[in-house]
Amino acid sequence: MQSPHYSLRAWAQLLVGLFGYGLAVALMIESNLGLGPWDAFHYGIHRYTGITVGTASILVGLAIQALTWFIGVRPGAGTIANMVLIGVFIDLLLPILPAATHWSVGLAFYVAGILICGLATGFYIGAGLGKGPRDGLMIAVSQIVGWPVRRVRTLIELTVLLLGWLMGATIGVGTLLFALGIGPAVQWGLR
Repeated sequence: MQSPHYSLRAWAQLLVGLFGYGLAVALMIESNLGLGPWDAFHYGIHRYTGITVGTASILVGLAIQALTWFIGVRPGAGTIANMVLIGVFIDLLLPILPAATHWSVGLAFYVAGILICGLATGFYIGAGLGKGPRDGLMIAVSQIVGWPVRRVRTLIELTVLLLGWLMGATIGVGTLLFALGIGPAVQWGLR
């Protein structure tokens, strides 16, 4: 009998979750209402360097994984899949999705993006194949400095949001919607 962590069902669940996450990010980008912290950072890198948003996401994930490797965080197979496939899915979906032409369409994109993001997070975490690199960073920093995860996560999120904004990412009402909606959406998705 196969281990549940390496079962076909777990891998299928992981892939559905990663695709959903890529779709959620693409919807939020095309909403033109502003981005959540990590997406603003990746989009800022895209604007600053010209590389795709997905490639920026992958490279940031690699950098984080390299950093956390040296402080003892070891990736699971799902961590590597998370790091690569979300970026790939973002780049595949952005050219297909139209940009919102009216704020009401943008709002619909954004709300759908938050809900899909919450559900997708539940899928990929529930697969049990490893946490994402950004989650590993949050836990490692929390353990090193002795601060609660919520404080570390908030500081990391504010830092990458500021860096994204400085590189030209859109910060707006969507950023506020993300901040208020992502926690409940992820909790819903984990059920």
